[in-house]
Amino acid sequence: MKFLLNTATAVALALPGLAAAETVTAGDLQITDARIFETAPTAKAGGGYATITNPGDSADALIDVAADFPKVELHESYEEDGVMKMQHIERLEIPAGGNAELAPGGYHVMFMGLSEPFEQGDEIPVTLSFEKAGDVEVIFHVVERKAEH
Repeated sequence: MKFLLNTATAVALALPGLAAAETVTAGDLQITDARIFETAPTAKAGGGYATITNPGDSADALIDVAADFPKVELHESYEEDGVMKMQHIERLEIPAGGNAELAPGGYHVMFMGLSEPFEQGDEIPVTLSFEKAGDVEVIFHVVERKAEH
């Protein structure tokens, strides 16, 4: 499951912040800052994050995610009785004129059954399926986990 560095990745690594500036459009939706934090060598799961902005006049919803891993799901993290928990969700609403954040501690793409860790510089193709905008492939860039995340 190693991913080869291509020219775009080499440029992104040479110019920090470039990968985060990439925008993918699907219908009215704009997907930015698609990233996964590098994982420990023994990790069996990792989370994917992005911002989905909807400047359009009608709401949409993220209804499925797919990638080349044994299991990929849309999840939400939440606190219950002082304990952080996570659960699979069927859809994530993206309001008209608003956005949806896939971020640590909240909604995220969960990649499960990793056979190798996510390493900084890897690029993971993910298909996001939207109710109205349809399917769109987004490259999630594996980035260094910093203390503030």
